[in-house]
Amino acid sequence: MTDRLPPLHDAHEARGAKFTDFGGWQMPVEFDSIHEEHAAVRESLGVFDVSHMSEIEVSGPDATALMNRLTTNDVTALDPGDSQYAAITNEDGVMLDDTVVYRLPDGVEAGDGADALAGMDRDLDAGDSHPAYLFVPNAGHDEQMYDRWVDYRDDDGLDATVANATGDWAMLAVQGPDAADALDDATLADRVADLSKFEATVAAVAGADGWVARTGYTGEDGFEVMCPTGDAEAVWEAFVGDETAGPTAQPCGLGARDTLRTEMGYLLSGQDFDPDDEPRTPYEARIGFVVRPDTEFVGRDALEAQKEEGVDERFVGVRLLERGVPRGGYAVTDGDLTRVGQLTSGTMSPTLDQPIGLGYLHERYADPGTAVSVVVRGDEKRGEVVVPPFLDR
Repeated sequence: MTDRLPPLHDAHEARGAKFTDFGGWQMPVEFDSIHEEHAAVRESLGVFDVSHMSEIEVSGPDATALMNRLTTNDVTALDPGDSQYAAITNEDGVMLDDTVVYRLPDGVEAGDGADALAGMDRDLDAGDSHPAYLFVPNAGHDEQMYDRWVDYRDDDGLDATVANATGDWAMLAVQGPDAADALDDATLADRVADLSKFEATVAAVAGADGWVARTGYTGEDGFEVMCPTGDAEAVWEAFVGDETAGPTAQPCGLGARDTLRTEMGYLLSGQDFDPDDEPRTPYEARIGFVVRPDTEFVGRDALEAQKEEGVDERFVGVRLLERGVPRGGYAVTDGDLTRVGQLTSGTMSPTLDQPIGLGYLHERYADPGTAVSVVVRGDEKRGEVVVPPFLDR
């Protein structure tokens, strides 16, 4: 049952959004239409409320050791203001979640992250202060990941503070070719458009101090803006307008977010992988680049063995060459009724006007251009394998 509302719920309701339950949150699935919102992001600018994403803060002398114990990438590579994509795996190397890890300004205390950023300048390195991190698990995973971090901290006797800060942060995704100009206007003197991919900084957006990162989930240029929940409406209105000023950017819901990420082949936690229903490792999911075996993360030994032995199935895209819409759960065959895999996601691509899907195929069928079929409503529909992304971005 849905019992969590984002801080902008009333504003979305007033704008006429249609809502859906996602990860225990009531979130807007569309404002105008999925196609219109999708096109805005690909062609100009769209803004998403993604406050359903989880936020966990970690600080203290052993914060780095704890993060490297529980994420597959290597946070020692991060300077303040850097971020990286990583997986969170169990002892078998199966992904529990995927996440983006941000290194916050040194000296920020976990549990005080959103407030501590207020008034900070762009010099993120406080010298001898201890490191601090913010990582973003997927919707509804905050309590699970908080408990996991605390349990491992206590078991390993590490000196680190862990805080579930999901209720402290609002998060907006400003995405599209015009995103840099929009952020430049909204931040006034703070030139966040100079950030490189996966860099972040403290910046005042519409007068609200927050954390701005050049990251996203659409395949377009874009930024993710995190601010205290009390400032969410002011920041949202800076991009989409209010009753007195017409919108300058298209508000977008989770429907367009899904079609955009599917075109890029980005994984969706709980759908393209799930520890219970779709147990997959980073190598099967084609994100082996986030695995750093020189760190002693949970699941490292299992993944080292799998890397040596190879995988039986691999995450790929499938483009249908006939009419039909592929969906998650549909079987993929060799065209002669022999099952060779299964889709986990699928849609009609608004950009390409083609039916596309994502899923796992036996390794011998995972090469681009391989002829396969997808069983749609009992019929085998001809298709071909694509190594994502479907779009050239």
